[in-house]
Amino acid sequence: MSTHYRRASHYLGQVLEIDPEDFSRDSQRDTLHQQPAIQKLVEQLAPKDREAAPKVPGGSRMTPETLERRWQILNVADEARSALVDAQTLEQMVAYRRNIENFIGTVKVPVGLAGPLRVNGLFAQGDYYVPLATTEAALVASYSRGAQLLSEAGGCTAMLLNEGISRAPGFAFRDLPEVGQFMVWAIAHQTEFKQQAEATTRHGKLTDMRITVEGNHVYLDFQFTTGDAAGQNMVTIATQSICDYIQTHSPIQPQYSFVEANHSGDKKASAQSFLTVRGKKVTAEVLLPADLVQKRLHCTPAQMVDYWRMSAIGGSLTGTIGVQGHYANGLAALYIACGQDAACVAESAVGITRFETTETGSLYAAVTLPNLILGTVGGGTGLPSQQACLQILGLAGTGQANAFAEVCAALLLAGELSIIGALTSGEFTRAHQRLARKAIDV
Repeated sequence: MSTHYRRASHYLGQVLEIDPEDFSRDSQRDTLHQQPAIQKLVEQLAPKDREAAPKVPGGSRMTPETLERRWQILNVADEARSALVDAQTLEQMVAYRRNIENFIGTVKVPVGLAGPLRVNGLFAQGDYYVPLATTEAALVASYSRGAQLLSEAGGCTAMLLNEGISRAPGFAFRDLPEVGQFMVWAIAHQTEFKQQAEATTRHGKLTDMRITVEGNHVYLDFQFTTGDAAGQNMVTIATQSICDYIQTHSPIQPQYSFVEANHSGDKKASAQSFLTVRGKKVTAEVLLPADLVQKRLHCTPAQMVDYWRMSAIGGSLTGTIGVQGHYANGLAALYIACGQDAACVAESAVGITRFETTETGSLYAAVTLPNLILGTVGGGTGLPSQQACLQILGLAGTGQANAFAEVCAALLLAGELSIIGALTSGEFTRAHQRLARKAIDV
């Protein structure tokens, strides 16, 4: 994470108001010349004793009075307030009570429709119109093109392969002999751990425990299923109950412990979850005849595979986890539209895209995603706009999360086909010039 000295000199020179070239001169005269500017830098970066600005009032309280108090501390134009607090926001304000603190309004993100997207899955069956919330022009058009291509080929096949969400507390002991004794006790008490965890939830089930030892540290990686909820909060509460049980009953007490010790892969891309599962693991595939690829993507299957091969090597050279084009684009837009935790895109947007040509010259395309953190109940799924988007999909409420995961994989397959087709045919830049540039810039 180093910064080249020329870039550092450039930024410091802007603040110090001196020529960056002066940093390369070490004469006594130049050092004395720089002293006032350096003193200015020290003062600018030092802690300030002045009185702090007012605290944001109200916390989780959701009333017109607390809303007014929050806006009173802001020095912004009335137009800004009107943009965030319109009549509908005021009317629906209470609906957001369990999803936000220090509430001051809502942000409107445009929603576009991609599709139809035909999915032939274990759980998702049919043609779906997919709502995508984004401010990136050309994104919905690209995913919609890919979805229509899949549908024209009879749809893609999608399959849920595995599921499980983890929480991994960490425990510190004095030495390895204590670690060994604790491990023996923990392994023998998995039934009690399961009872403690499942007493906190109607839907969560503790399915496994994995142990990682690093010196005198022990990480217990608890694996759960969470029904139709994404389940991040659910597994945290359940794991805390296990940790409380350990503190009370373990004959070998840790010196200290944490309910999450950054070992679960929560909200970050990790090799661990890529190789196993975190959330829902799904794969989707399609076989596209050569004439259909040529007709809709304006290139050949062989050209698509050439691009995929070079991009796979490029991804390996830069150390990416997995090989794919732009999973994050479709995921972020779908997650925002449907009330998912948008930060989970950091871990969900890893996986493998693979293209091959068949003996008959057709294009085989597949995506595999091991880390889809999503749900159709809980979290933000019940908010007015987000619930409406899930209803558009026909996947709102209980019993729909597995189908939602398969639709998600199908959407990302559509996006990979469309963007790689555009890059292969030379249409990628032209599409962004046409759809993403403001008229004044063209």
